Amino acid sequence: MRTHHTAVLLAAVAALSTLTACNPQASTDPKAATPAPAAPRTTSPSGPAPAAKTATLPDLVGKGLQTAQDEAQAAGFHALKSHDALGRDRLQALDRNWKVCSQSPAPGSADTGTTVDFGAVKLEETCPATDAPAPKPAGSTMPDFVGQGMKAVRAALPGNASITVKDAVQSRMVLQESNWKVCTQNPAAGTALNGQPVAFTVAKTEETCP
Repeated sequence: MRTHHTAVLLAAVAALSTLTACNPQASTDPKAATPAPAAPRTTSPSGPAPAAKTATLPDLVGKGLQTAQDEAQAAGFHALKSHDALGRDRLQALDRNWKVCSQSPAPGSADTGTTVDFGAVKLEETCPATDAPAPKPAGSTMPDFVGQGMKAVRAALPGNASITVKDAVQSRMVLQESNWKVCTQNPAAGTALNGQPVAFTVAKTEETCP
């Protein structure tokens, strides 16, 4: 009789062990049943924005363009550009061949991130009293382009315009339009523009139109 009870007890213990192994969540260990708390999320506060750095921009008018650029960079200004002070849209391909007529911003204290723009002319040219404006873009009527640089005039016309350019002095080919100025134009200033071809006669910048 005692042997029977012992066998029944052993069978019950074996069955309980099997159930526990198949179902790990049945563990009676309270630590195993409780998930670990998630770590709190932390954010690092952002610091104040860095203050703008200022420096003194020298007076560079009258200097060679290359020298002016070097001195501006030495003063802490590295965003530099230049433009044709005569409004002809010429590129300053070789800075040493140009001189500074104007600068923006003016000399004095300025943010070093400011773009410094130099108005320049070629060494043999005379600086204008003020920078010549670029030609007024053509709208519905033809502007007066006489006396203005041909390259800048072309840029002021619609991109799909049919344009003819001829030498007014000789029978030369007009290869580099930035070196030529308009002598005559057709249609005349004030004429309505509706897609008709546009024709110019030109002379070298230093020449007199016939």
